Amino acid sequence: MFQIRFASIATLSAACVAAPLWAADLATPTGEVLLTVSGAISVTNGGETARFDRAMLEQLGAVTIETETIWTEGEQTFTGVPLSRLMDAVAGTGDSLNATAINDYTVAIPREDWVDDGPIVAYLNNGEPMSVRGKGPLWIVYPYDTHPEYQSEVIYSRSIWQLDRIVVEN
Repeated sequence: MFQIRFASIATLSAACVAAPLWAADLATPTGEVLLTVSGAISVTNGGETARFDRAMLEQLGAVTIETETIWTEGEQTFTGVPLSRLMDAVAGTGDSLNATAINDYTVAIPREDWVDDGPIVAYLNNGEPMSVRGKGPLWIVYPYDTHPEYQSEVIYSRSIWQLDRIVVEN
């Protein structure tokens, strides 16, 4: 599993300046665009946005979490890209995200949630792609069972499904 870790603030600053390294890795989507990221980002592939199809999200490195949710029955397996890794890929520098669903429902997700073992942008549930009716195609899922602090109304409200765009804000 590929994971980016920064050793220091200096390294982080250098990594942000070295955006062409990421830009070379952020191809143009060839499939249906599932997610558009804009705002305080420096790596793009479509004007001022970073657009991702499912294959591009998969290439960022998948993780799988097993957890129960308040919206499903029994333990579920979710596979997706960590939100922190997505923000690294677009060189997101903001303090929060405005995550918006296809029905224009929007939630704010603070930078404190962009941690390695935090939420993922899930594209599979129990090994299957999620339909719009099944809360897909993308759903921000937190590892509720392994982190009791994620079992709160605030976190549940940030667990947006049918996600299709993110704006990184300062």
